[in-house]
Amino acid sequence: MQRFGLVLLGCLSAFTFNSWAGSSPETSRDAAQVNQQVARHQAEVQRLQQDVSEQESAGQQAAEKLQQQDQSIAELRKQLEAARAASKASAPSH
Repeated sequence: MQRFGLVLLGCLSAFTFNSWAGSSPETSRDAAQVNQQVARHQAEVQRLQQDVSEQESAGQQAAEKLQQQDQSIAELRKQLEAARAASKASAPSH
């Protein structure tokens, strides 16, 4: 949400600058530079949003893998306990 606000602020700044600047060649050049900066910033925001999305996806996949491993460990512990109990039950008494 913060990134969206930055993009919106940049767009509004460019619009305000263009409205305030008038139409002299110098201000038109300045406005073009501001517009280029806004476009670069928007591209950077999009790239960062994509990076965050990819990291969130990788984190979710890692969490799912850990959950599966936890379930496997729990199942193996149950099997080990059952094997120990069976071993004690079948062991001859002294």
